[in-house]
Amino acid sequence: MSKKGENIFKRKDGRWEARYIKGYELSGKIKYGFCYGKTYREAKEKSMQCKAALLVKMPLPVTSRRHHRFSFFCEEWLHLKKEKVKESTYVKYSTILTLHILPKLGACFPLGLSTSLVEQFRQELFRDGLSATSVRDTLIVLRAILKYTSAQFPGTFPAVEIQYPKESKKEVRVLSIEEQQYFVSCLRKEIDVCKFGILLALLTGLRIGELCALRWENISLNSKTIRVEATMQRLQNIDGTSESKTRIIISAPKSDSSIRTIPIPDSIVGLCRQFDPHCLSAFILTGTQDYMEPRKLQRYLKRLTKEYGLKDVHFHTLRHSFATRCMEVGFEIKSLSEILGHANTSITLNRYVHASMEVKRNNMNLLASAGF
Repeated sequence: MSKKGENIFKRKDGRWEARYIKGYELSGKIKYGFCYGKTYREAKEKSMQCKAALLVKMPLPVTSRRHHRFSFFCEEWLHLKKEKVKESTYVKYSTILTLHILPKLGACFPLGLSTSLVEQFRQELFRDGLSATSVRDTLIVLRAILKYTSAQFPGTFPAVEIQYPKESKKEVRVLSIEEQQYFVSCLRKEIDVCKFGILLALLTGLRIGELCALRWENISLNSKTIRVEATMQRLQNIDGTSESKTRIIISAPKSDSSIRTIPIPDSIVGLCRQFDPHCLSAFILTGTQDYMEPRKLQRYLKRLTKEYGLKDVHFHTLRHSFATRCMEVGFEIKSLSEILGHANTSITLNRYVHASMEVKRNNMNLLASAGF
């Protein structure tokens, strides 16, 4: 909780953080400075000293950076990232720091870091039960912080090598043609607005967050298109100013390529006309201005597929199935990549296209018919 009007907060790690206006960028945006202390008074006194120095145009009071522990540079790096990355990315970085890097490496002095120490850290992450993907993500953040820290100690910072774990390729669940036809027929029976949304995702490859954020203003029945320009996600509250641990945000998709226009066939246009509430601001999944969040939709899909007798179907299964069906009917890969919102076609081919055994068999028969 902050002291009113003073911009001084008690952090989750027990320290106090005081912010002060350090200057302004050319755009007029405020540049903040940060001071830390074990007590509220210590943090406040440090910020007052900095403010006083700025008033008389004197250099800011500093201590030798050699006396700062690695946690200090982690915090500096995170503050610099806050204005440069999406909020979801910032929350991810903050969570990795709080849960893994700071507890294990924060007390180290930067010049004492080494390859062997980082390797011990990597092994500890695995012992803590993290997956190879989570360990890799953590090490990527650590590498970025080490790069930032090394710039503060030119010529003296130790060379630290990081060995990233190999991620085993998991078998991705894709609906067979028969399963998909059955699922579509089940959805069409006694179809409601939520089943319509799930069917829309299965037939367009929309991500779960994109579907939850989709409004009727994003669908043009005249041009027969869907405009994807937002995503919904639940993020952890990291500022400590709310009693709720998480909150829902609707923001731009994770990349520029995810902002896209998807052409839709007449069969989907017909369904859209059936469920159009004639309110542009209404959400697709509800038909009202109240949204359905991703985890609620995922739970609904789980109950629905269990009722239909389909096993191990997650929302991403629909997206993978859509991409696979597209390739089976001869979709041009560049078009498919853009419909899925991928930055390049290699992502589409490597992650989302799964040839069925029947397609593989047909291709082998083509080889045999050529005399090989």
